Amino acid sequence: MAVQGSMLVALLWLLVAVPCWAQEPVDSGDREAFLPQSVLSDMEFATVSSYRGPGNNDSRGNKELPILLWWSAGLFPHFPGDTERIDCAHSSCLVTRNRKVQLYRRTSAIIFYGTDFRAYEAPLPRLPHQAWALFHEESPMNNYVLSHAPGIRLFNYTATFRRESDYPLTLQWLPSLEYLLAPPSVSLQEKNRWRQAGLAPVLYMQSHCDVPSDRDRYVRELMKYIEVDSYGKCLNNKPLPEHLEDTGTATGEDRQFMSFVARYKFHLALENGLCPDYMTEKLWRPLHQGCVPVYRGSPSVADWLPNDSSAVLVDDFPSPRELAEHLRALDSDDAEYARLLEYKDPRRVTNGRLLEALKSREWGVNDMSKPNYLNGFECFVCDQENRRLAAERAHRRDPGQHPRPQPRMANNSHMGCPLPAPGYGIVEDVPPDDGWLQMWPQDYWQSLDQAQGLNSLIQHNESDPGLLWHHIQELAVKRAGGH
Repeated sequence: MAVQGSMLVALLWLLVAVPCWAQEPVDSGDREAFLPQSVLSDMEFATVSSYRGPGNNDSRGNKELPILLWWSAGLFPHFPGDTERIDCAHSSCLVTRNRKVQLYRRTSAIIFYGTDFRAYEAPLPRLPHQAWALFHEESPMNNYVLSHAPGIRLFNYTATFRRESDYPLTLQWLPSLEYLLAPPSVSLQEKNRWRQAGLAPVLYMQSHCDVPSDRDRYVRELMKYIEVDSYGKCLNNKPLPEHLEDTGTATGEDRQFMSFVARYKFHLALENGLCPDYMTEKLWRPLHQGCVPVYRGSPSVADWLPNDSSAVLVDDFPSPRELAEHLRALDSDDAEYARLLEYKDPRRVTNGRLLEALKSREWGVNDMSKPNYLNGFECFVCDQENRRLAAERAHRRDPGQHPRPQPRMANNSHMGCPLPAPGYGIVEDVPPDDGWLQMWPQDYWQSLDQAQGLNSLIQHNESDPGLLWHHIQELAVKRAGGH
């Protein structure tokens, strides 16, 4: 895998100085308290020496190279400056965050950061020779436009948490196999002593309460049947120790904070959005510490766990009452509880998919021997675009011998997150004035309107994204008229 040539990647500093979310993201609460929502804010970068991939024989000068434009300028993974030559595995490109090149003929692709992608700010008109690339590693709740077919099909290349995307980021929150194999931070014997001293068996720590997964509704019901120590702002029933009251200590693996939460046998690990392959530190951190995650999030999470007995999956139980009964049984049976920690022995990590993915991924998490995934995706797009452009030149020279290359198009498997549903019960039982009901299902369907409106703008070759609302209204009138 290629790393860009002759650059200083001080992206951690850059992300602090120039926030990558130009607008306040929907899930800012999770960043504020009890861990960031994006692993980007925890990434470490160092100076990367000039590198040219073994298959890169690109001798063109900078003025001959295709240009990749980062539309979300705050996420430009180069420092300093706003333009850089990158020499990737098979070819080279110029990359820039200078929007003046948007309409250039040489600008062959525009890269978007999903959280910042707004239909009413899209670069229009969309030029037929330009590919659109999507980088979106954050929660599906940040932009439901991307979970609808008309939204995701706008893109030719994708890097998302879904394994089906062109450049999958599924295990972005799992640094390495060694991270999972680390010995438990607190022994089972000590956990039992804390239980006898009055600690609840279950920990809940959340300060972002209004989220699409509606996790608090489920936890509120679970609390009726088992003791849960809840810190943070959501369902709070216990204060943090004074030395941990600054939630900033929880935004990284602060030693004191980690020691505190590791005393609990079970961690409620409930993602803020439910989507296949969307798994964050809420899953991996308890496993690292030697605690048992009680998990709800990705419905395909079992495909990635170290073995088939390393987590308790909420959706395996018909109700919170039955989940509570299972947790109480594990709490009182040391042998059964210890079986859930057997993955700490590398011989008991039996998931071949997980092992192969960790071994073969070309990007690293805080791994200076590999590129970070921002630069990796950038090079992926560069190589793909150079192949496409070469195929188009060959077709123009000899159409009979070289067919026109077919454009790539993403589909729902690259994102495709479902309509938010109540965390407990059915939507018909949720009161009409419920805040969750008024927010997230509406946001989901309004995002579909925006995706369809943007498609209409593109089809009509509009150059003013401000006309989005007019096109949405026209589509609504057509639907109402049965067209």
